[in-house]
Amino acid sequence: MSHVLEVLKKVYGYDQFRGQQQAIIEAVIAGEDTVTIMPTGGGKSLCYQLPALIRNGLGVVVSPLIALMQDQVDTLHQLGINAVFLNSTQSYREQQEIEHNLKSGHIKLLYIAPERLLMPQTIILLKSIEVALFAIDEAHCISQWGHDFRPVYQQLSILKDHFNNVPLLALTATADQQTKFEIKQKLKIPNAIEFLHSFDRSNIRYHIVESATKEALWGFIQSNHPTDAGVVYCLSKKSVEETALWLEQKGRTALAYHGGLNKDIRAKNQQRFLREDGIIIVATIAFGMGIDKPDVRFVAHMNLPKSIEAYYQETGRAGRDGQPANAWMSYKLQDLVQHKHMLEDSEGSSDFKQIGNQKLNALIDLCESSDCRRISLLSYFDEKLDQPCGNCDNCLNPPEQFDGTIPAQMAISVAYRTQQRFGTAYLIDILVGNMNERIKQNDHHMLPTHGVGKEITKKQWRSIFRQLIAKGLLELQGEYKTLRLTPACREVLQGKRQLQLNKVGKTPVKTPINEASSTKTPDAEKLFEELKKCRAQIAKDGEVPAYIICHNSTLTEIAEVKPTSLEKLYNIRGLGQSRIEKYGQELINVVLKFREDQTKEKNTLKQTNLETLELLKKGLAVENIAKERKLSLSTIQEHCALLIWHRLLNLQSVYDINNDEITEINQHLVAANFSTELRLKPVFEALNERYSYPILKCVAAHLYPCAQSQSE
Repeated sequence: MSHVLEVLKKVYGYDQFRGQQQAIIEAVIAGEDTVTIMPTGGGKSLCYQLPALIRNGLGVVVSPLIALMQDQVDTLHQLGINAVFLNSTQSYREQQEIEHNLKSGHIKLLYIAPERLLMPQTIILLKSIEVALFAIDEAHCISQWGHDFRPVYQQLSILKDHFNNVPLLALTATADQQTKFEIKQKLKIPNAIEFLHSFDRSNIRYHIVESATKEALWGFIQSNHPTDAGVVYCLSKKSVEETALWLEQKGRTALAYHGGLNKDIRAKNQQRFLREDGIIIVATIAFGMGIDKPDVRFVAHMNLPKSIEAYYQETGRAGRDGQPANAWMSYKLQDLVQHKHMLEDSEGSSDFKQIGNQKLNALIDLCESSDCRRISLLSYFDEKLDQPCGNCDNCLNPPEQFDGTIPAQMAISVAYRTQQRFGTAYLIDILVGNMNERIKQNDHHMLPTHGVGKEITKKQWRSIFRQLIAKGLLELQGEYKTLRLTPACREVLQGKRQLQLNKVGKTPVKTPINEASSTKTPDAEKLFEELKKCRAQIAKDGEVPAYIICHNSTLTEIAEVKPTSLEKLYNIRGLGQSRIEKYGQELINVVLKFREDQTKEKNTLKQTNLETLELLKKGLAVENIAKERKLSLSTIQEHCALLIWHRLLNLQSVYDINNDEITEINQHLVAANFSTELRLKPVFEALNERYSYPILKCVAAHLYPCAQSQSE
């Protein structure tokens, strides 16, 4: 085991494993077949990469997406690992060269799509060399019960026919009992050791709202992620195109991604998303599997996904770096109807369709629940959370409820009295007393339920019907998705069961902007930004995404520790020997320059500023410092602005000002071209004099430090 830890430190720059990584790696090294279920961002790739480095021979990684193989291989190259991919995008000469290198034993990891792997010539090639292991990534694709079934995956069963003594590792982020069973069955590894990790992604905040518009999506993005990278999922190609264009018109860089796009455009958009900051990708579910970008700060769904597994997998693409992230979803009854239509039109068996319907119903139940989202989500995967998470919309802003027994009786009754032959919209028209031609032709204006619910809005009625479906009192049936009563509704109709229902329209919960970096000291934050610039240039020169060079967490640690030599970089997590040899000196040079500049800046500060800083550090208020030092309040406030400009002081340690207020002030600073014209008066007036000049000056120093000393 000491050798394994030595490789972990030397290659990856880490001193210890996370979770069950060590046990998985030991099992694979020992030649055991394994099934690993680990959440996105949990470190699945290490579980096959490290054993491939230690075992004799070639590690073969089956990956479903050709478009991502390049980035995966680039990451390994940064670690000093010889890795290649083999797929149809390469020329015949390139493929021949790769095959030659594979036979020579110079390659440790091969990434390959299942279609390519299953070709007879590939099997012959692999039989001619020593194979250390097979890793089946996104293994849930093998199951028809999974959320992303791919028939070609089931043909991977031949691996055990040809390579019976080679350990096989199946990995996925989501798999229920049925999916796990089928993975083992189809891959012919019935005795594989199972490793099941917690499904909880505690850094993700879940928000679920009903029937939200694009404006609501924009409000969520602007309030929480005005400059962050994110993914917006839509149900159709048309809505993807429309939403991407709409976000572009709002001023964000938004790129479309769906199966109908030219493959070159699709690949280009994906590369831009991976390699540039602040890009929003708007996509169908064709996008996302295997995405390694760690700093995706939000995932938004404009429509209902098709299962809780799909929802979990897609939202898991946010916050892979462990920093706070948001998962926002809008849903409506029509989404459920559309999914059920797609399910019924599919070629699956009756069992497949039945399970698909059960999965949709479970997702609707999650959406309509007033309980902690995380408790509901984890319970679906048979995992128990002891107490509410405190980090979802229902915990932070519990839905207001009301006694919905009588409205539920009305809804059930109108469905019954119309012979269970109509859909939600028509039944609502009857309940609110509409007199359209269809209602008159059916004589439904004569029903006792006609107009009985006119005191309730259509929007609230739609919510009531969704909740009754979620609670299993009504169900959608047939081609036209009419509403049918279930046996469970009898107790409600008879008054033997009381129903508490949610009211429509919760206020969205905001996640503070920059929450992920709020723990850094001012000088560490400044150095972090300089290190990011250095990393960006290294990545640009190497034509790879910045996160492949190193993650933000590594830069954060460098900014806090401020190492001044290559030797000290070996103590930084995430920097192995290869990375330090390649660009460690460039990072050290940034630290050394920062230290030098910091010394110069401190030398330019007058003693009086430093005395104010010392008193602030002791916890004295600005007003008390002015009295103690017998200086004017405005003088001390000038000191504060200068100290903030030098990143020696936090803005919020001086003024009780929240992120929404900072954002509001910044919008007016931008509008007034403050960063170039250096004037605060128009900002002061535009904000109706609600913020004093000292506050504005300190906020400007916080946001535009280069301009502060010249501002009025």
